[in-house]
Amino acid sequence: MGREKDRKMAKQKLLYGESNEEVLASQAAELQKAGYAVQTAIGRRGVQDAIKKETFDLVVLGQTLSRDDRHHLPYMVKKAQRATKVLVLHTDGSRHPYVDGNIDTGSDMQHILDKINVMQQQPNQQTKTMAAAAGR
Repeated sequence: MGREKDRKMAKQKLLYGESNEEVLASQAAELQKAGYAVQTAIGRRGVQDAIKKETFDLVVLGQTLSRDDRHHLPYMVKKAQRATKVLVLHTDGSRHPYVDGNIDTGSDMQHILDKINVMQQQPNQQTKTMAAAAGR
């Protein structure tokens, strides 16, 4: 029981990326209020630079990133940090093999937090893909 309490007390480290600075600031503030340690990044380049420098538990790719960015960044995250989970705040993430979770564009913060909580309980997508390839 002590470990479970310690795990809940330890802040999960999130990288949150958006192209729109106002959206980024407001969403990041809400995630911080919910108890996460949040680092922010503007655009694809900002996300790429951050994952090269630090390790994260979760990378959240926001709705103001371009479709191209939301498609390519999950590959880059998994290449740099295999165990890091990726949440895409857009429905197009559901078809991506390196996306661990996605949620509809414009979902409120409570839905995003609920999705993060569910994702914390699940293995990451790359682990599931590797297990399927191994016949498990």
